[in-house]
Amino acid sequence: MTDSQTVRVQKFLADSGLCSRRAAEALITEGEVWINGQCATPGQKITPGVDKVTVNGKSVRPQAQPRITLAMHKPRGLVCTNDDPFNADTIFTVLPRDFTRYRFFCAGRLDKDSEGLVILTTDGDLANRLMHPSNIVVKRYLVTLKKPFPAGKKNLLLRGVVIEGERLKVERATLIAPRVDGSASSLDVQMHHGKKREIRQLFTTLGHDVKRLKRYQIGAFALKGIPLRAVKQLSNKEISLLFKTPRLPGGTAEKTAEIHED
Repeated sequence: MTDSQTVRVQKFLADSGLCSRRAAEALITEGEVWINGQCATPGQKITPGVDKVTVNGKSVRPQAQPRITLAMHKPRGLVCTNDDPFNADTIFTVLPRDFTRYRFFCAGRLDKDSEGLVILTTDGDLANRLMHPSNIVVKRYLVTLKKPFPAGKKNLLLRGVVIEGERLKVERATLIAPRVDGSASSLDVQMHHGKKREIRQLFTTLGHDVKRLKRYQIGAFALKGIPLRAVKQLSNKEISLLFKTPRLPGGTAEKTAEIHED
């Protein structure tokens, strides 16, 4: 058996559709993954179909899935998880029937109260590339606030604030259709990372609660043209756009706003 036929156990688990590669690494660290009756170690290689792999005592069989990547227009009220005991409605409950037989990874989540572009893929390697912190994947959001945000505070968004030892910030912020005094109720913000509820926490800490949060672009791929609750299967060319740095809008703030609104 040549080494080219072996794979790392975390990749095997991701390819089987059990979980994402990062989740598989956590399971290995926690001692939940066993290979041929022995506890697996991070990075250990196996031969699919020959070595016996179990997770929580249950055998995992290699499952060949076609590589499918979808862009979804997520509505508010749905959670980005395969299974949540506290929320019956997830993004997977609105998948078209043709795709329900496949195991998808959510590559970059949105919280329950947020909406917009979410990427679902059966390709564990692609999901890992999109989510891994070493890769710069630009995400753009339209943020609508409950009260106007003054232009003088914009640098605080870029500088960021420290909450529980972590600095929360955005890489770029543009006020949309500012008033005479320079304030605006909506902003276009750009991030390269995106911790859980980071945008909401950042604005709330600065005294501005978020009314609506919508992700409308990842890399150079925009949500435009995908109806609410619908999905679009992406071509290889469209997948490559996810990793490209988007061009900054060259028009006025009003023109930028037109890009975001449905």
